[in-house]
Amino acid sequence: MGFFSSSVVPPLLVLLGLLCGGAVSSSPPPEMLHGSYAGKSEFRTVNRKELQSCLNPSPYLAINVSTGGAPLPDEAFVKVTVAGVLRPDASDWVAMITPSNSRRFTDACTRSVSGCPLSGVNYVETGDLANLPLLCHYPVKAQYLTSDPGYMGCKNAGCGKRSVAGACKARTCAATLTFHVVNFRTDVEFVLFSGGFKTPCLLKRSGALRFANPASPLYGHLSSTDSKATSMRLTWVSGDGNPQQVQYGDGKSSTSEVATFTQDDMCSISVLPSPAKDFGWHDPGYIHSVIMTGLQPSQSYTYRYGSDSVGWSDTIKFRTPPAAGSDELSFVIYGDMGKAPLDPSVEHYIQPGSISVAKAVAKEIQTGKVDSIFHIGDISYATGFLVEWDFFLHLITPLASQVSYMTAIGNHERDYANSASVYVTPDSGGECGVAYESYFPMPAVSKDKPWYSIKQGSVHFIVMSTEHEWSEKSEQYNWMDEDLSSIDRSRTPWVIFIGHRPMYSSHGGILPNVDSNFVASVEPLLLNYQVDLVFFGHVHNYERTCAVYQGNCNGIPTKDANGIDVYDNSNYTAPVHAIVGAGGFSLDNFPNNGETWSLSRVSEFGYARVHATRADMLVQFVNSSTMEVRDQFRIVKGSSAKKTPSLIIQQ
Repeated sequence: MGFFSSSVVPPLLVLLGLLCGGAVSSSPPPEMLHGSYAGKSEFRTVNRKELQSCLNPSPYLAINVSTGGAPLPDEAFVKVTVAGVLRPDASDWVAMITPSNSRRFTDACTRSVSGCPLSGVNYVETGDLANLPLLCHYPVKAQYLTSDPGYMGCKNAGCGKRSVAGACKARTCAATLTFHVVNFRTDVEFVLFSGGFKTPCLLKRSGALRFANPASPLYGHLSSTDSKATSMRLTWVSGDGNPQQVQYGDGKSSTSEVATFTQDDMCSISVLPSPAKDFGWHDPGYIHSVIMTGLQPSQSYTYRYGSDSVGWSDTIKFRTPPAAGSDELSFVIYGDMGKAPLDPSVEHYIQPGSISVAKAVAKEIQTGKVDSIFHIGDISYATGFLVEWDFFLHLITPLASQVSYMTAIGNHERDYANSASVYVTPDSGGECGVAYESYFPMPAVSKDKPWYSIKQGSVHFIVMSTEHEWSEKSEQYNWMDEDLSSIDRSRTPWVIFIGHRPMYSSHGGILPNVDSNFVASVEPLLLNYQVDLVFFGHVHNYERTCAVYQGNCNGIPTKDANGIDVYDNSNYTAPVHAIVGAGGFSLDNFPNNGETWSLSRVSEFGYARVHATRADMLVQFVNSSTMEVRDQFRIVKGSSAKKTPSLIIQQ
C-alpha cells in the first residue's frame, strides 16, 4: 500500500537495515509456525552507530551450529546454541547474517562484521557525516535468546571453569534457537550481540557456514507465454551462470537463457542510498528462463531442470491451462502476499497471512481444479532487501511449479524517487521493478512496460500496471484501449480487468487508497468495453461492489435459489469490482458503515477462486485458515441467468 499524489514528492523514509551500529531438519516443528507478526521488524531501523565489542564479555562464550561441520543443504532448520553466558540478559540476541556485495566485494565482505567501513563519500551520501563504520552483512533474521524459555532462568546450565578438584568455579548458561535457512548461495554466519537491536555490541561470531551447492537450481516457477497454451515458460534461480536445461515431456529438452542484475541496476537518489543500492543488496545469482514448446492445452506433463554439473531438481508434474476459446477455466487470484518466517525470528517485512494462504492454495491445486494463479501486485515485499526474494520464491514453489503463476506489478515492486513511477514513494526500496521483472517474466509489451493480456478458456484477462503512466493518451492507456476493442466475445465471452491499486475501497487509513485521477482516466474504458469483473489488491482485505460506475450502483444482484448474489450481464450495466488484497499482509479493517456500492466486506486472510464457463462465472472468497467460503457471487449471461449450477455449493 501507500499513496501519494504524483505531484508531491515526499521525503524518503529513514535508512533501513541493521547498520554498524543437533541435527539439520528439512521440516519445521509445529510450534515454530507463527500465529501473527508485526509488519516490520525492529532491527530494520538500527541507527548507524559505531559497533563496538561489549564490555567484559564472558571468556567462555561459544556458538555451536547443529550442522556438525557439514555444509548447509538447500533447506534446513538449523539449531544454534549459544553457551558460556555468565549473566543472561534479555537484550542478548543472535543475527543470521549473509555477506552482501558478494560478487564484487567478496574479500571486503568476508572480513569482520565490525569492519567494512564505507568510504567518506558513501557516508556523506547517507546524510551521516560522522566517522562511523558500517556492517557489510545484511541481518537476514534475528532472535532474542529469550526465544529459549530457559535462558533467563539458566535452566540449561554448564560450567566454564573447574577447579583442580573438579568443582565448578564459573557457572554458565545457554540457549538454543532454531533458524530456517534456504539456499541463497552466499555464506551464512550467526553473530551474538547484546544491547538489543537499537544499541548492539558484538559478543561472538560462529564463523562462516557454506551451502553444499551454491549453484543448485532452485525455485522453479511457471508462467503462460500466450493464449494457445501450447508453450509454458519456466524460470528458476541458480548460483551458476552457465546455461542449464529443462527436460520435459517425452524426451524433450530446452536450454535456458541466463540473466542477472547488479547494484548498478537499482534506483537511488544522490543524498541517500536506497536499501537495494546499499546495505539491503544481496547478489541474486543467475536467473534462468526457458520456454517449453510442443505442449497441448489442459494436459499434464513432467519436467526437471538443472544440469549434470550443478545437479537437477526433483521431477515435477505440471498442467497447462486451457486454450483460449475453450469452455471452462478455474483459477485462483490474490494480491499482497509476501512471506513470513517458518521459525520464531523477526525479519524484514513479515506478512502474517502468507503461510496460510500458500498452504491453502497448495491444497486447491491438489484437487486438480486449478488451471492458473494470478498474484496481482506486492509480490515478495523484499523492498530492497534482496535476499527476501529467495525466501518468497521458496514459499511459492509448491504452487508456482505446478500451474501457471501470472503476476501484476505493485507499488512495492516499482515505486521509488526518480524512477518515473506515477507515485513517488520509496515503496520498492530502490528495486524499481528490476527484480520483479527478472524473477517473473510475463508476456509483457517490453522491458519496464509490464502490462499484458492473455486468454485462458472462456476469459480474456487484461493486466495493467497502476504504477506506470495510465492517463489518457499515454502509451499504456492506448494499449488498453486497443486491447479491449479487439476482444472476440464469441471466443472469450468474459473480460476480467486486473491491476494493483483499486478504484473502489471502503478502507480509509491515513493515506487514501484510491486515486481519483486514475478512476477518472481508466474507469470509462471498463464501461465502454463492458468489462465484466475487475480485480485489484493494494488494500489488505476482501471487498465486493455492486455493478458500479462513477460511484453509483448501475446494477444490483439478485439472489438465486441458494441465496447467492447473481449479476445478470445479459443486460450489462457496469463492472463488478473485487479487492483481493488479503493474501498475506497485515489486514486492513473496515469502517462500521460501508459505502452504498460496497456489498460484501471481509477482513480475513484468503484468496478468491473463480470458475468460468461460457455463460456462468462463480467467484468465491475463501478464508485460508478454515477453507470456508466467506463470500460468493455469480455473473451470468443468457440462459444461465435462470439456472443454479451445482458447483456453487462447493465449500
